[in-house]
Amino acid sequence: MGSPKRHVDTFSQGIDEKHPQFVSAVARGFAILRCFEHGAPRLGNQDIARQTGLPKTTVSRLTFTLSALGYLSYSASLEKYALGTAALALGHAFMRGNDVVKIARPLMRELADYTRSAVMLAEADSDHQRMVLLDVCQGDATFHLNLDAGARVPHGSTALGRADLAARPLAVFQRHLANLERECEPGYWPRLRAGIVRARQDYETHGFCFSLGDWNAEVFAVGVPMVSADRSRILAFNCSGQVSVMTREKLLQDVGPRLVALRDKVWQHTEGNF
Repeated sequence: MGSPKRHVDTFSQGIDEKHPQFVSAVARGFAILRCFEHGAPRLGNQDIARQTGLPKTTVSRLTFTLSALGYLSYSASLEKYALGTAALALGHAFMRGNDVVKIARPLMRELADYTRSAVMLAEADSDHQRMVLLDVCQGDATFHLNLDAGARVPHGSTALGRADLAARPLAVFQRHLANLERECEPGYWPRLRAGIVRARQDYETHGFCFSLGDWNAEVFAVGVPMVSADRSRILAFNCSGQVSVMTREKLLQDVGPRLVALRDKVWQHTEGNF
């Protein structure tokens, strides 16, 4: 059964940094690795300290350790770090061990071809500010979103993120709203919040939710969450297409129900264990 102290309930409670089992040094190490998610190929200790808010001396010790373990690679001539091969190995191991992606991919491909759109599978990152793409199937050569597995998309404005939020318990949903508000430009927040709240209502009514040009003015999308049997994990599927093809009515009457059926097939194949 394991120790109850080690149970991490991020579904309903989120990350608790005050938990007695939480190791701050490990969290700081991963915070450094996450600095490279924003596209910079190389960063110096000063760059990392500025992004993480950690003291430069702490950053220096952590980057040395991460380099020794292969998660960072140091260039003496540039005095900067890049991600190391050990980081790539972790991602490869994740994808190889993730049966849900293997099960979902042919179903996603079928839906992408039928709708001539992009069908994606994603999961929220640790701070619920972005959705991390686990797989992407493109169904139209003339409409190709420049997104691949591993890419991140916004949480509040995309159908993927809204589907994730819609499946959260109300208290967690409200907490994530507060976090998103802190990160959002003040003038944009009322519109973004309205879209997120409406998406939760749409999910309760239709079983799926929408993002109608909120993330990309040229894209209409529908999203649906998939909650594991033990309610420890939420994945989300979406279907995104050009506004000229993906009308709201088509999403409501055709694409949305097909996406729900796709989700249900994946859940049945995995028996909710993912």
